[in-house]
Amino acid sequence: MVSIFGYLSGAAILASYIPYIRDIFLNKTKPERMSWLIWAVLGSIALFSQLAKGASWSLILTGAETVGELFVFFLAIKYGFGGFLKRDIIALIGAGLGLLLWYLTNEPAVALFIVIAIDLMGSILTVMKSYENPSTETASGWALTLLGGIFGCLAVGNLNFILLAFPLYTCVSSLATLVAMELGERARTNP
Repeated sequence: MVSIFGYLSGAAILASYIPYIRDIFLNKTKPERMSWLIWAVLGSIALFSQLAKGASWSLILTGAETVGELFVFFLAIKYGFGGFLKRDIIALIGAGLGLLLWYLTNEPAVALFIVIAIDLMGSILTVMKSYENPSTETASGWALTLLGGIFGCLAVGNLNFILLAFPLYTCVSSLATLVAMELGERARTNP
């Protein structure tokens, strides 16, 4: 049964990129460049950390996310938002320090939690942008990512906190982006 959730997780994550990428080309979505750079690098690290800790079907979520993140980052170079704002630079410095810590650790579980902390820096940038400019994100893409995270949690198959950490984080960060979009839209329409 966990394999089915693994496949559903990967399918939901891959499906989340369809409306997102479509909206990039329609000039509706403007991905936050540094978020997607951070996510692409860290997705790769998370994938290999989970693999080292024995994950199986739940790797479909992380693998699908990493492929999508790399693709969106390359699109964000031309169509995206941000890049050298003060908050982008702070997030990149924090991510760099986190990567240094990751390099110095020899334990995949520690690396995974460092990755999640660094990934959070990218999420904060997107959440801030989503609140400030809610029309520059694609809600359906984030909703599908949330669904993929839920299926990723179910794919773990037991209460292994280390293996649940990244799918749970995916749920929380996706939900935070959706909430920021909604709150930002309300603030714009009811000043």
